[in-house]
Amino acid sequence: MATLSSDPVHRRPAWATDTSFFLGMAIAMAAINVTAFSFFAAMGMSSFRAPLYIHAHAVLFMGWVVLFVTQAWLAASGRVTLHRPLGWLAVGWALVMVVVGTTTTIFSVQRGFVPFFFTPAQFLVLNPLSVLVFAGLLIAGFVRRRDRLWHPRLILCAMAAIMGPAFGRLLPAPLFMYSMVWAIFVAMIAFPLIGAARDRIRRGRVHPAWLVGLVALMLMQLGVVTIGRSAWAAGLHAQVTAGTPGAAMAADDYPPPPFPVAP
Repeated sequence: MATLSSDPVHRRPAWATDTSFFLGMAIAMAAINVTAFSFFAAMGMSSFRAPLYIHAHAVLFMGWVVLFVTQAWLAASGRVTLHRPLGWLAVGWALVMVVVGTTTTIFSVQRGFVPFFFTPAQFLVLNPLSVLVFAGLLIAGFVRRRDRLWHPRLILCAMAAIMGPAFGRLLPAPLFMYSMVWAIFVAMIAFPLIGAARDRIRRGRVHPAWLVGLVALMLMQLGVVTIGRSAWAAGLHAQVTAGTPGAAMAADDYPPPPFPVAP
């Protein structure tokens, strides 16, 4: 009977099935990202006339999606000699994503570009927090890279942490309105929940890596709905937007939605 030990690959005939599962999940997550951003482009809500920092952010984050799927494919096909050195690149890439993701959020808030279902202070907290959780889980997965049970599960949870922008574009905002912050969260945790359910069905119990990832994602969400509504976040927003168009937006008020709202 299969167990959740960290035995070497030659002792685990189920490893091939596991890597195929993670490759499938990686492809699904990549497809959601590509579909979401392509949809916005097709609807004219995204444009190549965006500022340079937006393009840099897009290239960096979509580059990560390509790297993520490539790593999953290399693992599934047994090409570990290339998979391992690319892991170092992935860690460096993630650290750059923290810097660029946070900087992009600051620039967007300064310009007053905030999705209507977040307050400016919430948005200012959300994106940096999500990339920090992403990087933390990714580095934890890298540290456990020799453990073929912990490693892929933590990496998948890391990817789930930055799926928010994709779901923010795909989910019907007029339907959820100001509950979008929770709708996005539920969509994000669906991935580790699927993995945990698969473990329970196939192995008899849930691997603790899924629990670590879910706790990290829940703490991230708690930070968004508490810190993002705090006086500290409002003060941070005031400091960040001082002297910019974003200062005209109240830190704790929702921006008007880009569609008519019934009275």
